[in-house]
Amino acid sequence: MYQINFNKPIHVHFIGIGGISMSGLAEILLKENFKISGSDAKSSDIIDNLIAMGAIINIGQCAENISDDIDLVVYTAAIHEDNDEFAACRAKNIPMLTRAQLLGQIMNNYKYSVAVSGTHGKTTTTSMLSQIFIEADTDPTISIGGILDSIGGNIRVGKSEFFVTEACEYTNSFHAFYPYISIILNVDADHLDFFSGIEEIIESFHTFATNLPENGTLIVNGDMDCLPLVTRDLSCGILTFGLQDTNKYYPADIETDEKGHMIYTLIVNGVKQERVHLNIGGTHNISNSLAAIAAADLLGIEREYTLAGLACFGGAHRRFERKGTLGNVTVIDDYAHHPTEIKATLTTALHTPHNELWVVFQPHTYTRTKALFEDFAEALKGFDHVILVDIYAAREADTGLVHAKDLAARIKSLGTDARYFSSFEAVENYLLLNCKKNDLLITMGAGDVYLIGEELLGK
Repeated sequence: MYQINFNKPIHVHFIGIGGISMSGLAEILLKENFKISGSDAKSSDIIDNLIAMGAIINIGQCAENISDDIDLVVYTAAIHEDNDEFAACRAKNIPMLTRAQLLGQIMNNYKYSVAVSGTHGKTTTTSMLSQIFIEADTDPTISIGGILDSIGGNIRVGKSEFFVTEACEYTNSFHAFYPYISIILNVDADHLDFFSGIEEIIESFHTFATNLPENGTLIVNGDMDCLPLVTRDLSCGILTFGLQDTNKYYPADIETDEKGHMIYTLIVNGVKQERVHLNIGGTHNISNSLAAIAAADLLGIEREYTLAGLACFGGAHRRFERKGTLGNVTVIDDYAHHPTEIKATLTTALHTPHNELWVVFQPHTYTRTKALFEDFAEALKGFDHVILVDIYAAREADTGLVHAKDLAARIKSLGTDARYFSSFEAVENYLLLNCKKNDLLITMGAGDVYLIGEELLGK
């Protein structure tokens, strides 16, 4: 595998540079004086920012973008061999790395690297830990799969030995990471277009854990049934967190304030510690915060900075993000696109003051919708009103085996008001006519469903 020498900057070209993770890696290299070029299907604010920093970016992908002075090409899992730029690189024998391989090499430059993995909660937990690092004035380098207001985006390049990043299991990409601390928040059935089932997913997380050095530590959710399989035969340290009192880090005396934000007493090794005040809701976020606290403790960060960081963290963008009010209707946007995530968002919403609870859900990928069809229906039936829009295809082609209107019909059969609309405009018109005073409206999904809320708030 090609190895980057960060003391000798080269010309790196990114195929698909506009993605949230790819753009972050490009920004890190730009600030390390690398020459950066790239391409993407369409322009965006992210691309405009990279251009302002000195990157050369083409809109549209073609073989002509691959110039002879390119030393290395980085590509995402969405890029395949039939891509014109990919094929041109192969023809010119230009070294190539996946996004994950580059991230792994960047990580190796930091003594205290933390990789946050899990089927759910990666962005939130990485953001929590980032906020803690910032409060403690550690000058960290940060790579997040979402936007964090306190760093003005998804990337921060620091000058210290601290580095924190998300670690995604899709296509086993996190197997390219060799951090000092790994966090496993949870292990659930997802990405079934790649994995054969939960057994293979568990094995993938176990492999990720084996990448830790002997002096490293795995911070893992001790409430998981698959814990023994994930942690078997590891030579590193193991530290557990969770909601049960069998873990090293767990909560007690859980309460919510008038805004639905979580408050709890931290317990470590059975000993009561400080009272923790989160600026976000949801029991799942208590679990996420415990993982962040454990990592901060391991890295020697004083607890006062940890508590301050958690108290001021108001959530990453698209994670139960309050977008505004339409009349007396509160509009929330959330990234949930898996039944487990939907249930967690529903729990948070139920603890948020409201009259009736509305959700506009955009299923994400045909494979996931088909494989978890009944689980989606069970998770969504807890809302008062459910609106389905067309499945967001992402990297997939329509198989014809599942449709959003099928899911709407199934939810309706379970006794919940559910309906399907074929256009965002139709959804917006329906909501304007039917949402009432003090209702809570959530746009939900990993695609572009957030545009509905933004359009409504602009009216």
